[in-house]
Amino acid sequence: MDDKKRSLLFKFGLIFTIFTVIAVVLGGLATYYSQMESYRKQCEKNIRDIGAYLERLILQDKDNFAIYQKYYMAHFAEVDIPFDFDNYRAAQAEYEKLFAMHHPGRTFGVDIEFDDLAPEVKKAWFIYYHEYWLLTFEEARAAFHIPYTYYLVPKEDIFYMVYMIDGERTAKKDSDGKILYLGDEYLDPLEKYPVQWETWFTGKKLNKSQVWDNEWGHTYAYYTPLIINGKKLGLIGTEIEVKTVNEGILNNTLKQIAIVGAVVILCVLVLLWYINRRYISRIVRLGEDIKEYAEVKDAAIAGKIERDVIGSDELASLSMQASAMILEMENYMKSLVDTTKRLGEAQEKADAMTEMANKDALTGIRNKAAYDKEVRRVEWEMQGDPGKEFGIAMIDLNYLKRINDTYGHEQGNVALKKLCHMVCTIFAHSPVFRIGGDEFVVVLEKEDYKNVDALVSQFNAKLEELAHDTALEPWEQISAAIGVAHYDPVMDSSAANVFKRADRAMYLRKKEMQAVRTE
Repeated sequence: MDDKKRSLLFKFGLIFTIFTVIAVVLGGLATYYSQMESYRKQCEKNIRDIGAYLERLILQDKDNFAIYQKYYMAHFAEVDIPFDFDNYRAAQAEYEKLFAMHHPGRTFGVDIEFDDLAPEVKKAWFIYYHEYWLLTFEEARAAFHIPYTYYLVPKEDIFYMVYMIDGERTAKKDSDGKILYLGDEYLDPLEKYPVQWETWFTGKKLNKSQVWDNEWGHTYAYYTPLIINGKKLGLIGTEIEVKTVNEGILNNTLKQIAIVGAVVILCVLVLLWYINRRYISRIVRLGEDIKEYAEVKDAAIAGKIERDVIGSDELASLSMQASAMILEMENYMKSLVDTTKRLGEAQEKADAMTEMANKDALTGIRNKAAYDKEVRRVEWEMQGDPGKEFGIAMIDLNYLKRINDTYGHEQGNVALKKLCHMVCTIFAHSPVFRIGGDEFVVVLEKEDYKNVDALVSQFNAKLEELAHDTALEPWEQISAAIGVAHYDPVMDSSAANVFKRADRAMYLRKKEMQAVRTE
């Protein structure tokens, strides 16, 4: 009878041991691969987010970026940029100095375009712009702890790529490491870079990455197509290293499997009842703790697990591993929150830069770029609502040159600000824009559109009052001409037609005022 019991105990213990080992091994492997898969997916999401972040930065200055790329592809071999620059301020200052020297009194993008700049001014602008964008890509790389960021431009020869912005700087040959190498070109065959070329040909953000082994290890690369004004310009590349095997996770998993298997087999062979008393109850508690964590996501449970550890056996090791895993997941979530916060801060800075780009420095109202956006909004609404009611008021300050020449530019600025304040006060329900040196535009809608005649009369009356106010300085007795045009769906195909008629009406009013002044 005793021999039979021993035989049953041995068989039961052997079966229990085999199933325990299998369960421990499969559980360890499942945990290992699950963690590695989660890590891989998060890495891919990170590089997609970084690519989208760089795309947003570029699109906020898309017109200048398109000019920069065109000049780069045509002239990169003619330009020398210092290899070791660490900010773009010096290059910006040099460009601004040359611009002021060659084009005094002009404003880039307002009354002079890039193609009209002097060659040395174009080159200086390009150097400043390249330094700015290279530093932007390098800072993104450092901030998000990824090995590589870059911007690719396909050449006319298919499957050739030019690294226009290369987050890994290379010095030009025969320059003793002093000159930055531009126009780095590689043959990227389709069979080796299928995701890269599929992204380019489709112009879409794909839900997959290019994977290969290179000098940075096992690498995932994601490509974000850059499309400006409906035209594909290039690819934003972001890469991140994902190790083939996470040695720490693998070693701990193997150790856990070995210890648990050996101890459990020995314990089953010696004392099954002791296993039930000493280990099973502890496994139940650990399972309850892990279940509680899965429900409430409270990292304090890790401390509870550690306090429940008894001895230094395999279950103690398992409990410590579970505790460490919970703490690691908590730290990982905090890291994700911190990364999201940094991305939000970067977006806030980008929004602030966008606001500055749409703001007139002298008057504080919106500028020509903001007016162009407003016109696009109005025209989009015109397409959906042919009966839309809106108008445009064109206002021009008279005798600005005479004020500047007679009293100085500061007094001319005072006159512009005074006129701007008057326009904003009278047309209080409409957006006001300064689109030129002495020109203001009001987009009339709703209440101001309906009351425009009264508002124009109020505007002219205010000018008449200022003209007869002897307490004012000459430059404060401002004179201005206003012209108004209403949108007519029959004769106007775009907002530009309304603007032209308002401008013509303003011009006629200006001539009328000059004739009266002459009399």
